[in-house]
Parts: sequence; structure tokens; C-alpha cells
Amino acid sequence: MSTHEEGGQKTADVNVIKPAKGKLGVMVVGLGAVATTFIAGVEAVRRGLAKPIGSLTQMGTIRLGKRTEGHSPLIKDFIPIAQLDDLVFTGWDIFEDNVYEAAAHAKVLEKETLAELKPYLEAIKPLPAVFDQYYVKRLNGTHVKTGKNKMDLAEQVRADIQAFKKTVDRVVVIWAGSTEIFLEPTPVHDTVASFEQGLIDSDAGIAPSQIYAYAALKEGVPFANGAPNLTVDLPVMIELSRQNSAPITGKDFKTGQTFIKTVLAPAFKARMLGVSGWYSTNILGNRDGEVLDDPESFKTKEESKLGVLDYILQPELYPELYKDLYHKVRINYYPPRGDNKEGWDNIDIFGWLGYPMQIKVDFLCRDSILAAPIALDLVLFLDLAQRTPQLANIGIQEWLSFYWKSPQTAPDLYPEHDLFIQSMKLKNTLRHIMGEDLITHLGLEYYD
Repeated sequence: MSTHEEGGQKTADVNVIKPAKGKLGVMVVGLGAVATTFIAGVEAVRRGLAKPIGSLTQMGTIRLGKRTEGHSPLIKDFIPIAQLDDLVFTGWDIFEDNVYEAAAHAKVLEKETLAELKPYLEAIKPLPAVFDQYYVKRLNGTHVKTGKNKMDLAEQVRADIQAFKKTVDRVVVIWAGSTEIFLEPTPVHDTVASFEQGLIDSDAGIAPSQIYAYAALKEGVPFANGAPNLTVDLPVMIELSRQNSAPITGKDFKTGQTFIKTVLAPAFKARMLGVSGWYSTNILGNRDGEVLDDPESFKTKEESKLGVLDYILQPELYPELYKDLYHKVRINYYPPRGDNKEGWDNIDIFGWLGYPMQIKVDFLCRDSILAAPIALDLVLFLDLAQRTPQLANIGIQEWLSFYWKSPQTAPDLYPEHDLFIQSMKLKNTLRHIMGEDLITHLGLEYYD
């Protein structure tokens, strides 16, 4: 069968994917606004109190075969992913509040919703967390692990994972904690041996998020990093991921402003419209906003946000359109706004004969409401990847770029940031592992 819109070779045997039997344990690092909205939201959906809006795994469909066949099942009915009823939650936090108390403090969900879920949420109490104020200046953790060195802390996290494994069938770990200070890779991150020596030496280049990632991957558990920290995008983590069939993917949930950028920038490039400037500012009042008020943590976030346009617009290929683009990103802590972030963009573009135009976007978004379904999809897809032989041993899951501000790729391969290409990549990967024909959208056979 030829590779055209409706064609492609069937390359996989559906029977080799292990079924999603039993309970899937979800260990969340940081039980703050995003995590509690995620956990409470899943329980609300399970009880029929709400719909899983924003979740591709729960509400999205996937076309199979020709357009004329009209066959577009729900993704959750097409691939063997875990059912929501099989998710079991636990996690770590630097404060002792249970999930109900943390959710009430975050003030994302309405009191009436939380009241209905209170007994369930109260029962989820955090484990003491690995924390060092050096890496997150604006927080002061009180519910934290202590140890003689960072290896000791990593072993404690591994023990937590091992204990949880005894109560469930499979585990995924997801970081929903705060943004750490900006770090760059050093020789300590080159190999498992150098990293483990660094843990013993309590090397300053090893932040808490890296300790969690190391512990998870050593335990053969997939790891997702919802913040822009230097965590799994390191040679040591790629090595561990491949060794232990524990999938990893990108970093920093693509929620508000960057989501909009990955929609608009591809449109400008597709139409060959120039961009001379893109100014982005955010006001945010939750704990994330407070942490990002520290310049060192903001630099980590800034690096994640700034890279998007360069990769999409490719100024080296289109210098007349994008070479001199001025891109500025700002985040301002504004307590009255709480979790209801405002992302404002001013975009200066130019068209035919160089005539200037402007676009202004004011996105009054809810940060955790946008992030929660991303967390759900990532947990379910990473668990699927680990049960799929074609995916489990490759380490980086580039097909999940759709969810990240900073998608992770193989070394020396530039990341794909265009949201629509990312969506195609994700769905074609699902078709591929299920032995279905890939779709290239050529469609010439309709006109033969």
C-alpha cells in the first residue's frame, strides 16, 4: 500500500502493546494549584460532576482510513490507555496540607466543587519533599526530607516510589512543582556514574527536580517535567530512560501565552508575513507568579518561552521576514489576580511591499485549568508508551511535543514547535503503534 493521504504501511502488531490492566499510580511532585486542580478534576469527572474538557485522551477523536469512510473513533476507544477509574494519586510537597487544604488555598476551583470532593481529597496527604531554598528563593519549605547528601535524598525518593508500587500496578511521576533557578549542564550530568558521584558530593548542579527524575528513572518509572527546569534534558537522564524503559519527554506545560504563539506564528510563516517584533507580558498572582518574581527563576522560564519563535519562524531560512525580529517576554507577580493569569501580546507584522500591521492579543486565561488536562494526557500517554515496545526503549517521546513549551528531541535535532505539526505527529504515532495507515493529507486519489 502506497504512502498517500489515506495510505501507508501497517508497521505494528496491535497485540504487542501490553494492556492497561490494574491501577495506574500517579505520583505528583508539588501539590499546588496545578496538581490539586488535576487531581480534583479527575475525581469530579469520575463522579459525573464535570466533563474532561481540554483533554485529548478523553474528548479527542482520531480519523482512521479515508475521509469518505467517516471513521473517527474517540482516542480513548482506539488505544489501550488507562481508564480514569484506575488512577490512584499520591505525591510530595514542601507543605503538610492535604490535597483538599492545598486546593482551597490555591483558590482555583469553586468552594462548592471542593466541598463535594472533600472526603476524597482530604485522604491524599503529601510525602515530605526534597527541597533546597537555593533553587527556589521565594519559598520556604517546612515538610521536607533531610539526609547526609543528595544521594541519601534520592534513595529516600526511590523508597517512596517502591512503597507506592506495592499498592498499584504501574507508576508515572510528574513534576508540578515550582520553577527552579536557571542551571546549565556540567560534566556531572554526562553519565550515570558522574551523576551518582555528584549526588554523593551534593553537587550544586543537581537541583531537586533532577533528584526526583533520577529516582523515578532508576525505578523504571516514566517522568514528565511540567516546569522549565533543567531536569530530564540531560545525557544522564536519557541514558537512564533508555536503560530502564522509562519514557521521558519535554518540559514546561504549554498552557497560555506560548500555546497562542504556537498557533499564530505558524500562520504568519505559512502566509510569508514578516514579524518585526513580538512583545509578551504576563500578570500572575499564584505561587508560580511569586516564584517567578525571583530573577533567577524567571530566567529559567524566559529561556523556555523565548525559544519558540526562532524554531517556528526559522529566521536563517527567511532572513528578510524574521532575521531582525525583536522578542521580549515579561512575567509580573500581581497577587490580586491569583491563578487567573493575563497574557498580553503585541505583535508587529508586515506584509506586501513591507507595509506594517499590528495584532494584539489579551488572553485572560486560567493557568491551572489549562494545565490540568495536559497533566492527565501526559500521564496516560507516558504509561501507554511504556507498555508499547516500539516506544518504551527509545527514551525521548518526541511525539508528545504537542504539550510542551520546550519539546525534547534527540541530540542535535531541532524541536518542532508548530502546534499543528505536533498534533499530526502525535496522531500518526498513535496510528503507527496500532498498525493503522498513516495519514499525510495528500488526497490525490479522490481525483483519479
